[in-house]
Amino acid sequence: MNKTKYVITIQRQFGSMGRPIARRMSEKLGIEYYDRDLVDQAAQKLNLPVSSVEEKEETGEKKGKNPFWKMLVPLGSESPDEQDRIFETQKNIIQFLAEKESCIIVGRCSDFVLQDMENAMHIYIYAPFEARVRNSVEQLGLSEDEARKMCVQVDQARNSYEMRYAGCALDDKRLKNILIDSSLFGVEGTADFLVDAAKRRFRL
Repeated sequence: MNKTKYVITIQRQFGSMGRPIARRMSEKLGIEYYDRDLVDQAAQKLNLPVSSVEEKEETGEKKGKNPFWKMLVPLGSESPDEQDRIFETQKNIIQFLAEKESCIIVGRCSDFVLQDMENAMHIYIYAPFEARVRNSVEQLGLSEDEARKMCVQVDQARNSYEMRYAGCALDDKRLKNILIDSSLFGVEGTADFLVDAAKRRFRL
């Protein structure tokens, strides 16, 4: 059995179905998957209040309200200084996970943080705007107006986050090995394609 330890990082556009694709990849490869929980872990380590974020998330999920608002604040709603502290702790968590086990890490500038790791593969998942809107309506349950706004606003938030901490745009090819349009194959097909690429890359 191949014991190679490796990490796959995934950055994505809103509505490209990057998170479901990452989850399917983790299932198919039999490795762990990390996403938003990295922020919560970092906040807890610093004893920073996250209750306000949690309360807003819970409120957003009730009465049909948009539960994806939190993606507009990748490091929560803390002050800029506290966000910097959260990012630094989050970076340490990402590095610890990468040293500990094979895993998939979604977002969080993980491609930037692990850019010097030898056994890593960095992926960017995107899709045409209308395909992302359709996914957001059909798969995420948003109204068309919400979907269009979120596709623009979340991408802007993610790009700002990436520029602030990595010094480059979210789709910067210098930090990516594979860029793929998920509308070509859908969630399952894209996951299969990327799993095959990972098996070839890491000789699994």
